[in-house]
Amino acid sequence: MSVTGDGVVSRSADDRHEVVIVGGGMVGAALAVLLGEAGVEVALVDARPALLDADTVGRGQPARRVSALTPVSQRLLEGVGAWAWMASRRISPYRYMQVWDAEGSGEVNFSADQAGMPVLGHIVENDVTLAALERRLEALPSVRLCLGARVEGLEGGGEGRCIVLADGRRLSAPLVVAADGVRSPLRDMAGIALNERETGHVGLVTTVRVERPHGEVARQTFLPTGPLAFLPLAVEEREHHCSIVWSTSPAEAERLAGLPREDLGEALAAAIDHRLGAVTVLDEATGFPLVQRHAKRYTLPGFALVGDAAHGIHPLAGQGVNLGLMDAAVLAEELLAARRRGMRLGDERTLARYARRRRGDNAGMLALMDGFRLLFGARHPALTLGRNLGMGGVDRLVPLKRLLLQQATGQRGRLPVSCR
Repeated sequence: MSVTGDGVVSRSADDRHEVVIVGGGMVGAALAVLLGEAGVEVALVDARPALLDADTVGRGQPARRVSALTPVSQRLLEGVGAWAWMASRRISPYRYMQVWDAEGSGEVNFSADQAGMPVLGHIVENDVTLAALERRLEALPSVRLCLGARVEGLEGGGEGRCIVLADGRRLSAPLVVAADGVRSPLRDMAGIALNERETGHVGLVTTVRVERPHGEVARQTFLPTGPLAFLPLAVEEREHHCSIVWSTSPAEAERLAGLPREDLGEALAAAIDHRLGAVTVLDEATGFPLVQRHAKRYTLPGFALVGDAAHGIHPLAGQGVNLGLMDAAVLAEELLAARRRGMRLGDERTLARYARRRRGDNAGMLALMDGFRLLFGARHPALTLGRNLGMGGVDRLVPLKRLLLQQATGQRGRLPVSCR
């Protein structure tokens, strides 16, 4: 691996690569590792000036931003050699899920045993996952990191693409991949439009300590103002921490974020019927707007979108990063198959196969989450009664619960080989 950036000298002046990836978050880094392990010459471009400090990640108080990684995502991370390091830091398994309607008696309980799995997933701080992937990147000689680099232009087409950096450097490749997040400047430069839906919600996140052990249960209640999740964290092998994601109206999110921590803890405890006893807020509560987005297309000649650059989903089921990791796994699989056949990596047929495999699955999950959001956001008494009866019925039907668990744990469709 070579690194360029402020104060760091590259070991290679060559600006031509097989693939240029813009965005060094979890999805972009995973794609770079998958390709780099196969010897593909990759340039990974990111605006951050340096990699994460692996010595400090996963130590002390948990970070606010976490992801619920499915067993399928776990297999991907195991396959690229990242999971073992993550496990040495901090991963928090959950074996059960409880979902209930705060306005009625409807409740559904899921368990890993019903899914035939040891766990339903793991709650992992985003920095832990990213640091593990960055450690793998450092060991790959075909990957070049360009840090502290801001993209100002995108040129070319089917015969190859070139990105222009703010410092004047130009990086070219048969394929450029945008992994640069929900606001993706590169997607805008490529002229790819979005379908956007305002959810009317803000996601409020923080970390808490709870009086009663969480028992490796991920809890989610549907309140009149939106869903609230208590995601279990294992800190120093104890079950008394949770990560909070509270989706609510902008006005309510602002009110909650402005409360003294003691008052916010009381509001959180009351919102889940005091199931975990007293709640102590450990960190600042911060909010971010929840907008559902889906790119109208995933590819152009010599260009592809992955992760949040392609789709943004309500955090209702914690599927965001899992969908992105599957994008990375499928795109890598198609690119490596094309490379073995001697095809150019930006070939439209190769990219079309990636788009067909991923856009439908992502669209289905976005539609499902939007349906849940609308159903549980409805205040009509008949709908409230109907969904409570429906939840009770689901809880008694083991085959239906198993089907829902397959969706939630990523066991759907044609999985890439790296995730099986």
